[in-house]
Amino acid sequence: MNTPTRRRRTGIPGTIIFDGDLARIGYALNKMCFSFNSAQCREAFLQDEEAYMHRYGLNETQKAAVRSRQVLAMIDAGGHPYYLAKLAGIFGLDMQDIGAQQTGVSKAEFQAKLVAAGA
Repeated sequence: MNTPTRRRRTGIPGTIIFDGDLARIGYALNKMCFSFNSAQCREAFLQDEEAYMHRYGLNETQKAAVRSRQVLAMIDAGGHPYYLAKLAGIFGLDMQDIGAQQTGVSKAEFQAKLVAAGA
């Protein structure tokens, strides 16, 4: 069985094309993330993540991705990066955490690469 990820990978490692098919697959996840525009919703999620994910109808793959705190897994599960940024913020992840996840290194290693590159 082809997973959505296998069908959407490009020649660039870690890159997934967010197209109409992936948008349909990720609708529940993205709808949940959009709800985090509300402080009340962010608090409800933090109080009971499982119930909140159930409320939005996330499938098991999406729930596992959210539990893992791995942004790439959430993208694989249909999450759009714009909406996932809201969820990453709830988890206390910053752009360097996400960059480290995307490049497969620790945050400290990623920061060292930024310094070495003069960023």
